[in-house]
Amino acid sequence: MSAGPERPGWFNPIAAFLGDAYWAPGTTRVQAFTVGTEQEVDFLVAAFDLAPGARVLDAGCGPGRHALSLARRGIDVVGVDLSPEFVALASASAAALGVAEHARFETADLRELAFYSEFDAIICLCQGGFGLLGGGDDEGAVLVGFARALKPGGRLAVSAFNAYFALRHLEAGDTFDAFSGVNHERATLRDAGGNEREFDLWTTCFTPRELILLARAAGLEVDAVYGVTPGRYAAEPPSIDLPEHLLVAHRN
Repeated sequence: MSAGPERPGWFNPIAAFLGDAYWAPGTTRVQAFTVGTEQEVDFLVAAFDLAPGARVLDAGCGPGRHALSLARRGIDVVGVDLSPEFVALASASAAALGVAEHARFETADLRELAFYSEFDAIICLCQGGFGLLGGGDDEGAVLVGFARALKPGGRLAVSAFNAYFALRHLEAGDTFDAFSGVNHERATLRDAGGNEREFDLWTTCFTPRELILLARAAGLEVDAVYGVTPGRYAAEPPSIDLPEHLLVAHRN
């Protein structure tokens, strides 16, 4: 069995190392999976019928790429992330892009959200912290917090890595813990200055049924689980050939 992360927040040193090499608007310093941000936001704005003035929580916002896209549309966004470096980058980008009135960011742990019936929608995308929790019981607690933070009728979108896809495409050197669903890899990452460093990465993977059961246990009504690829969100059924699932649910 592969060892999971030793502590919550294990991703923070990675965020601090990458800085704006992870995603910097208006530059080429982006990870490949971030280039589809606008398509993902287009899909969710249409699916959730979000209009200017709607209030959205971007949970596990990273450096703010989805939150800033929403803010440019006049949607009011609160972005939270455990990485203070990512929160600082998101805040700076909001100011530089002239959308600070619609987007604010704060450092927070998704397991300890203190919001109550405040949001029309919550998004937790690109693992967004949800897939970085280590495969224990925290995912269920996070969904309970999301349900509590939504207004009645509020919508939720959570992306999660596809366990079937991970096993079909397990790379040399990776290990998959069948008990927890956590995939472990050792990756070489590069910062904005071209410096390289190796890090351990732990990604929790899910089946559609697991996501549905977790959401229902949190008191959410499940609308769908879609099979998606970053930058190509669509209302398609889950598939063993697509890398992610997108859970869509609402609070009654």
